[in-house]
Amino acid sequence: MTLSHSFTAEHQPIQVHPHNAAHPPQARKKTGYRVRDIHGDHFDDPWDWLRDKNNPEVIAHMAAENTWTDHVCAPIRDFSDRIANEIRSFTVLTDATVPIRYGHYWWFSRWNKNQQYRTHYRLYASAHQDRPPQIDAHCVGAQEELVLDENAHSFGHEYFRLGELIPSPCGRFVAWSCDTSGDERWDWTIHELSTGRVIDTTITGTGTGFAWSSDSSACIYTRVDHAWRQHEVWVHTVGDQAQTDRVLLHEDDEGFDLWFSPSPDPAHVAIHATSPTTGQAWLWYTDHPYTPPLCITPREKDVMVTVEPAGDHLVLVHTRHNQEGTVALAPLPMAQPAGHTQNTRPFASPDTWVTLREAGAGERILDVEAYRDFLVLSLRSGSLPHVEYCQRLSPPQVKKGHRLQDIWGQWTRISTDSPVRTLMPSHCGPFDTRSLRIAHHSITVPPTWELITPSTGERVHLKTLEVPHWDPSDFVEQRVWVQARDGKTRIPVTIVYPKDATPDGSHAAWLHGYGAYEVSFDAEFDTGLLPALTRGVIHVIAHVRGGGECGRAWYEDGKKSSKIHSFTDFLDVAQWLIDTGWAHPDRLIAQGRSAGGLLMGAVMNEAPQLFRVVLAGVPFVDALTTILDASLPLTSGEWEEWGNPITDRHIYELMRAYSPYENVRDRVAYPALMATTSMNDTRVFFVEPAKWVQRIREATISDPLLSPVVLRTEMVAGHGGPSAREERWKARGEESSFALSLVGIRH
Repeated sequence: MTLSHSFTAEHQPIQVHPHNAAHPPQARKKTGYRVRDIHGDHFDDPWDWLRDKNNPEVIAHMAAENTWTDHVCAPIRDFSDRIANEIRSFTVLTDATVPIRYGHYWWFSRWNKNQQYRTHYRLYASAHQDRPPQIDAHCVGAQEELVLDENAHSFGHEYFRLGELIPSPCGRFVAWSCDTSGDERWDWTIHELSTGRVIDTTITGTGTGFAWSSDSSACIYTRVDHAWRQHEVWVHTVGDQAQTDRVLLHEDDEGFDLWFSPSPDPAHVAIHATSPTTGQAWLWYTDHPYTPPLCITPREKDVMVTVEPAGDHLVLVHTRHNQEGTVALAPLPMAQPAGHTQNTRPFASPDTWVTLREAGAGERILDVEAYRDFLVLSLRSGSLPHVEYCQRLSPPQVKKGHRLQDIWGQWTRISTDSPVRTLMPSHCGPFDTRSLRIAHHSITVPPTWELITPSTGERVHLKTLEVPHWDPSDFVEQRVWVQARDGKTRIPVTIVYPKDATPDGSHAAWLHGYGAYEVSFDAEFDTGLLPALTRGVIHVIAHVRGGGECGRAWYEDGKKSSKIHSFTDFLDVAQWLIDTGWAHPDRLIAQGRSAGGLLMGAVMNEAPQLFRVVLAGVPFVDALTTILDASLPLTSGEWEEWGNPITDRHIYELMRAYSPYENVRDRVAYPALMATTSMNDTRVFFVEPAKWVQRIREATISDPLLSPVVLRTEMVAGHGGPSAREERWKARGEESSFALSLVGIRH
C-alpha cells in the first residue's frame, strides 16, 4: 500500500546531529562471566555482570544510559512536555472520590491541584445510610476528619507509594502501609485517628494483606521469604514489639503463595494458598486472633478454589468439575473448636459443596463477594467482563434442616450501553449493606460509578469522571475478531479510531498486548492515551492467548508449551492491521509491559519488519535465565506459568527458542526501541532490559539515528515506575513523543 505524500514528507528521524552526538553507552563484554551448561546446551553471557546494582560500574552505566536517552530525546523535549501537559489538561486536578462505607464512617480521598499525592478523609455516617454523601472536592467540610496526607509522608522521599489503608473495627485506629523504594516490601503504621498519635510502626518489610481482630487489639499480616514469596501469616498485638509476633500459618511449597484481604463478613477472614493451577483455603476467626486458622478446603492438584465467608455459610468458586468455574455453597463451623491448633483435615470437604451456579458456554467465573442479603459475581463472557448478583431468599441464619441451595435466588446480569467496556464491582460497604456498586468504562468513555439495590433493581448514578477537553463521540470503539494463522482460533481485538477515519494506510497505529497469567488486558480509560488519539492514531489491543479474556482455556492455550501462541496472535493482529489498511509497518507502534515486554522482545525477533518502533516497559526479556534460577524472586512459582526448564528438557528448548535476549538476530534491521526499567523492581530485575539493549545495539543494522535504541531507568522506583503523578505524566510524555515522532507525528 502506498503512503500518502503528506506522510512521507513528515516522516523524519529524531534529529540527533551525528557530529555532536555522543555514542550510546557500551557495557564491557566479559566473556565467561556467566556460563550456562544444561541439557547439553552451552550459553556464555557477556553482559550478565550488569546484574550487580551494588557495583559502581553498573550504576555508572545505568546513569550513562539515562544521559544517552536524554541526548536522543533532546530534539523532541518540547513535544514530550506538550504531551505531558495535555495529559494534565485532561485531568481534573482537584477532585474527590466517591465515599466508601467502613463501620460508622464514610471514607474518601482528594486530589489537590498543587499536590502530587492524595489526602484521605472520613465523615460520620448515619445508621443504615447506603447512599454516599456528595463531597465538595474544593472545600474540606467542617465534619470531615483528615485521616492521612500522603504528601506529608512522601516528603523527603524520591518515591512514595501507599499500599493499603484499613480502618479498625472500633473506628479508633487506622493502619496503612507504604513503600519508599519501589521494591514492594511494605512498612505498616497504626495511628489513632482522634489525636494523630502513632501507636505502632514495628511491622516492616511485609508482603500484602492486613486484617484486624474484631476488638481491634490485634492484626494479621504476611511475611515474604528470600524469593519474595508470601509464605507466612503472622499475628501481631497492637502496641507490642514485632519480636513478640507469632506465625499462624506457614506454606512450605515454593509453588504457592499465601494471601488474604479483609472480608465484608466481620467475623471471618479467608486465607488462601494458591498456585496458578491449585488452591486451598483457611478461615481466621477475628474474635480468636491468636488461634491458628481453620483448614476449610483440601488441596487437590489442578483444582483452584477460593472461599468467601457469608455469615452463616461459605461461598466457594472452584474448578473441580469445570475449569471455567463453579459457584458452590458449603456449611460454616458455627464456632472455633475448643483448644483448636493447626489442623490439616479440611472442614468443608468437597462432598459438602452444593453447586449454586456453573459456568456456561463461553463463560469464566472469576470471583464472588458475599454480603448479608446478596452475592456479587464477577465473570467473563464473550471476551468481556460481566457482573451478576443474586438475593438471599432465607433469613440470615441457616436453620437445622435448611438446604443450602435454597438460600439464594436467581442471578441477574448487570447491563451497560457500551458493547466494548470494562465492568467491575466496586467496594460495596459493610456486610449488612443493602446496595452494591459497580464501575464501568472503556478506552473512550470515562469511568462511571453506580449504586444498585438488588431488592428493587434500582440504579443510581454516583459519579462520572470529568475529563476536560474530551468528547467520546468523536471516536468509534469496536471489538473485532481476527483469524489466527492456525485457521480456527479467533483473536478478540479492541480498536479505536476517529469517526471520520478510513482504512487507507495513512494512519499511525499503536498496538498493545500482554498475554500471560490469565490477566485480561481490558479496554480501560487512560488519560495517557488521549494525546495520541486526538492526533488520529489508531489505538488497538490484541487480546492474545495467555491472557484471561476468553476464559481459562484461552489462558491454557498461551502458557508453557503453548506460549508461542501469545506471540503469533500478536503478529497475526499486526498483519491484519496492515492488510486491512488500518496500519502500515512504517507507522506501526508496538507496546507491552512486564510479561508484555517478553511479548515485545519475541515479536521483534520474529518479525522486526512489521514495526517502526517498540516500547517495552519493565520487560521480561531474559526469561530463561530467570526461570532457571530458583533463588530469584518469583521463579519457583513461575514454573506453573512457563514450565520448569531445569527438569524438563522440552521446556528448556522451547524457552531457549523464544527468550528474547538470547534470540536477538545478528545483521537484522530492528525497529527503534525504548525500554524502561527501575533499579528497585523486584518483579523484573533491571538487568534484563539493560542486557537486552546492549545485545540489540550490537546486532542491529538499522541506522542509530533513524531507529535509536534507548533505555530509561528510574533510579529509585519499582515495577510501576514513578509514584508522583506529575512524574508519571512526564514519563508518559517521553514515551509517547519518542514513539509518535518516529511515525511522523512531531507536534
